[in-house]
Amino acid sequence: VIERNGERRELSGGVRHTTNNRMEMTAAIVALRELQDCGKKIALYSDSSYLVNGITKGWVKKWQKKGWLKSDGEPVVNVDLWQELLTLQGGVHVTFHWVKGHAGNELNERCDQLATAAARQPGLVADMVYESMMNGV
Repeated sequence: VIERNGERRELSGGVRHTTNNRMEMTAAIVALRELQDCGKKIALYSDSSYLVNGITKGWVKKWQKKGWLKSDGEPVVNVDLWQELLTLQGGVHVTFHWVKGHAGNELNERCDQLATAAARQPGLVADMVYESMMNGV
């Protein structure tokens, strides 16, 4: 859900065989793509601690500096999406904010409704990165 200049725009979509984290990250990516040329500060709200902490606590920048390895030496998951988020952030002034999910926040509840409806649609496309990761490719 994008609110801009007093107007609300709702975008939704889904893919098959993916994770909640990947979809939360994809939602942020889609929003940032839509707002690349807005020329204003962007406040991005998400109920994904993974997404918000990854950005606000600097995890993603540390992972990038370490060649996309976590502090335990294991590879970072969702590198493709983290890389895109970093690229998109470079073009705008964005702050990430965590909101508690399923707690009555109107816009967060609407996002959940849109996501649930999109996930139930027939003929969803594949998340090729995730599927190849799960198949060891």
